[in-house]
Amino acid sequence: MYNQTSNAYQVYRDNEVLMASRGKLLVMLYEGAMKFLRYAQLSIDDKNYEEANKYFQKTQDIISELMVTLNMDFEVSKGLYSLYDYMKYRLVQANIKKDKEMIDEVYKMLSELKETWEKAMTMI
Repeated sequence: MYNQTSNAYQVYRDNEVLMASRGKLLVMLYEGAMKFLRYAQLSIDDKNYEEANKYFQKTQDIISELMVTLNMDFEVSKGLYSLYDYMKYRLVQANIKKDKEMIDEVYKMLSELKETWEKAMTMI
C-alpha cells in the first residue's frame, strides 16, 4: 500500500512540475533548498555529519540550478547571480564549520526570495 501511495504522490509531483509556471518552479526550488537546509541543521544537531553534508550538497545543487537558469541580459540577474554565489560560499563554510548561524543566514535569504516571487506571481 505504501508503495502505491508513494508512487501516486511522485506522479502528482512530476505533473505539478511539468505544469508549473516559471515563477512557481522558482518557488518550488526555493522551498526545496530551504527544506534541505533544515535537514542539514537537524543532522548537525544529531551529530550526523555525513547526512548533513548530503543535505548541504543538495542545497548547493539547487542554488547552482538557479544560477544557470538566470538570463544574464538583465541587470537583476547579475545581482541574483552574485547573491547565489555568496549563498554557495556560505554553505561551504557552514558545512566545514557546522555553523548553524550561517545556515540560518542562507535560509533567511532563500525565504525572502521565495516570498518576493510569491508576491510577484499574485501581481501578474
